Amino acid sequence: MKLKHRAPDYILLAAILSLICIGVVMVYSASTSLSYTLVGHAWHFILRQILWTVFGTIALYATSRINYRKWQQLADLGIVATIILLLLVWMPSIGVPIQGSSRWLDVGVVRVQPSELAKVTLTIWLADKLARRPGRLTSFVRGTLPLLTAVGLVALLILLQPDLGTAVAIVLVFGLVLFVAGLPLGQILGLGGVGAVLLAQLIRMAPYRFERYLAFLDPWKDPLDTGYQIIQSLYAIGTGGLFGRGWGGGLQKQFFLPAPHNDFIFSTIAEELGFIGGALLILLFAVVAVRGMRIALRAPDRFAALVATGITGMVVSQAMINVAVATASVPVTGITLPLVSYGGSSLLSIMASLGILLNISKHISE
Repeated sequence: MKLKHRAPDYILLAAILSLICIGVVMVYSASTSLSYTLVGHAWHFILRQILWTVFGTIALYATSRINYRKWQQLADLGIVATIILLLLVWMPSIGVPIQGSSRWLDVGVVRVQPSELAKVTLTIWLADKLARRPGRLTSFVRGTLPLLTAVGLVALLILLQPDLGTAVAIVLVFGLVLFVAGLPLGQILGLGGVGAVLLAQLIRMAPYRFERYLAFLDPWKDPLDTGYQIIQSLYAIGTGGLFGRGWGGGLQKQFFLPAPHNDFIFSTIAEELGFIGGALLILLFAVVAVRGMRIALRAPDRFAALVATGITGMVVSQAMINVAVATASVPVTGITLPLVSYGGSSLLSIMASLGILLNISKHISE
């Protein structure tokens, strides 16, 4: 099989840039009312989003130029640094607690969320370990368990912030990478069963999580409290119709729909751009999924294939969860829409990881 160095996957790049552009335009539309209320003008959120988009574009370009094999050499350092950063969120002088959650670090000019970095570094670390010992998954105790322990530690630190949604997203990517790496069926069924039981217990242990689950089952039982988010999201999507109210014409973002520029930006898009706009957005993520898996299948080595799988799975699974939440298909989780929702740490880490995917596409085999 002949290795061919080439230009990056331009179809994938076009889909990424399209999603970013949609995100900038829709964050501005969705956040104007909230921005006026907080600071007296419409530019508070969009200026920050544009700034992070610039940083993310630089990261995307830089990582697309760096040979992906360099990241394998930094895999162990990356996971250690990630664990340290996740611990630092509880340090009073650095950690920034917001609304009862300790998820951010204050680095002077900006605040960063280490859990977003964890998605990338953990994917690279897993790919490295599985690439160095291809047959390690045949033994649960000596192969799978050490990997599971490391992932469990990272997920636990994120869960304690508390951030169940991100912890679940990390475990899903972990499971996808293991599956592609050849995890035996018995282990898949066993780990899947244990994971489902743990998730159910975590939901029951926290009253607010259990209330969200009950609201998902019947949001109209408590329409002014626990079911409020779901109902307002469905109102936004339903009133958008086929072509939407037009950009900037959404009504639910006017203090009815919570986080219209963040967690529920898909609902804002569906209201203003209609079914056509929402379908186009989903189509762009489908392009990312198809091109990403194509890169993984044609990757020049096992490490590249697993990294491409993990990055693609990370982006696409988050998008699926976010859209599922907005459409009341799963309980509210707080997962943002990749490349589209407002948020600096998420945008920066996802664009950097997609740059790695683009670099792998330069080395695919024919």
